[in-house]
Amino acid sequence: MSVTYTSDARFTIVGNPEHDDWNLRIDYVQPRDAGIYECQVNTEPKIYRAITLKVLDVQAKITGPEELYVKRGSTISLTCIVDVQDIPPSNVTWYHAGAMIDFDGPRGGVSLETEKGKNGTTSKLLITRAQLDDSGNYTCVSSKVAPANVMVHVLNGEDEKKTRGSNAVDRTSVNSVLLFLGEHPAAMQHGGTGNINRRVILFSLVVLVDTIFR
Repeated sequence: MSVTYTSDARFTIVGNPEHDDWNLRIDYVQPRDAGIYECQVNTEPKIYRAITLKVLDVQAKITGPEELYVKRGSTISLTCIVDVQDIPPSNVTWYHAGAMIDFDGPRGGVSLETEKGKNGTTSKLLITRAQLDDSGNYTCVSSKVAPANVMVHVLNGEDEKKTRGSNAVDRTSVNSVLLFLGEHPAAMQHGGTGNINRRVILFSLVVLVDTIFR
């Protein structure tokens, strides 16, 4: 077993010499701190005890779906939770498209609400009057956990109108077909099976319309 000496200030020995009670304290634990730690007492024979430390790689979490769609001019609201019990609580930094968000930049309308407690940190990013340039990847970063990401899509109002207009045309076309069948039943009749054929066609169209616009 190898012995490692460190000058890392995160490692401190806390104890009471009168009671021979000693504790190793590690602040801001990181994944690289995992391993075997051994306590030794300089007696003959030596007394020692080994303990294995496992560090869980906790990840920050952005609530909601992995992809968020918002209308242009609305408010983008992103909430990041760092569920780590630590003192002091974790600080959270937000990035947009790889660049740190500037809350005092010329864009304006960008704010941050942060709640810190013993059970972790909650950071809420608010972006008012969303613009197309606000689309992209948003990252929540804390020094004590793995980062979290969410993709934001800001929709242009003109594109939404075109989509709704296309759906309206489709519905009008289907309604015209149904109206045609209703006003001209004779055109669909062939002998004694005309009514049956017309009913089958009408039923098929109704099922098709219900499937398309469900």
